[in-house]
Amino acid sequence: MADAAEKKFGAVIVWKFDRFARSAQHLLKALETFNALQISFVSITEGIDTSTAIGKMVFTVLGAVAEMERSVMIERINAGLRKAKATGTKSGLPIGSPRSQVSTDEITARRAAGESVEQIATSLGVSRGLIYKRMNSAA
Repeated sequence: MADAAEKKFGAVIVWKFDRFARSAQHLLKALETFNALQISFVSITEGIDTSTAIGKMVFTVLGAVAEMERSVMIERINAGLRKAKATGTKSGLPIGSPRSQVSTDEITARRAAGESVEQIATSLGVSRGLIYKRMNSAA
């Protein structure tokens, strides 16, 4: 906006206008600023050119719709987070990864018997990283 005030360009071109502004108010304020400075605003995806009267009207309506969509999405996310917190679950599953029931003693015994970390991990159905982690905690 500082560059706009200094009239360093004659147009702002964006792929989608919702990536330029997060609310219809911000969008309209920027549009008014650009208009006062005689700077055009063009959105490629929406095919909007604010240098025309129709473009200004469409831009305003689409900005309001985009803000409503973001608000609805935020409401849904927050409702889901509240539900997850209240039930201690996330999508019906316990929050966080389940703890693996791999015994450090079993890993140590298998290593002593000559099994590789890869063989132990494969047979127990866990990652090699977990095997190394348990071996390091035993040391």
